[in-house]
Amino acid sequence: MTRSALTGEEVLTTAARLVRARGPAALTMRRLATELGTAVTSIYWHVGNRESLLDALVERTVREMGEIRPVGRTPHARIVSVARALYTALRERPQLIAMVHERGLTERMFLPAQQALVHEMHAAGLCGETAAEAVRAVQFQVVGFVLVERNRERSPEQHPSEGELWDSPTAEHDPALARALAGPVDTERLFTVSLDALVTSLLSPGGAA
Repeated sequence: MTRSALTGEEVLTTAARLVRARGPAALTMRRLATELGTAVTSIYWHVGNRESLLDALVERTVREMGEIRPVGRTPHARIVSVARALYTALRERPQLIAMVHERGLTERMFLPAQQALVHEMHAAGLCGETAAEAVRAVQFQVVGFVLVERNRERSPEQHPSEGELWDSPTAEHDPALARALAGPVDTERLFTVSLDALVTSLLSPGGAA
């Protein structure tokens, strides 16, 4: 059965999937052609050589990161929604984000999300340096959380582990706290709790002063 005509967007989508799963080193034109069920020459015709393909993937990633839009009825809710969308986007495509960073386009990639945050800070009554500090605080919270999370995922097995380190004396004789810190981290809940606390603080009178 003859496959339908190949499109450039289909090439980029499949290439992005390969990079997300195995990293950019695994992206070869031959492997991509196999995944698409087409000839290597067809891929060259659509996207050029491998370097051009990587450049196109970076531009596509920057464009996708620019599609974040706030949702919610209040500035607080909309700021949180932007932060959560940014967190999800960074978590879903670490290899592609690394490629953007290597090409010096990180600031450009973050600009649309920052602009959305600026709009919501203004809606909440913040302006000038106070608003700028609040925007950066939210961005650093999201990016920092993702980096810590990724570091924990990649770290070797710990000896002693958190479960072995946290006992009642270590936790100042608070057994419930010791049990909680010895257990697994619910990163989704932790992100939600910390983000909500940060945004509440930033939007309170004098919060970002």
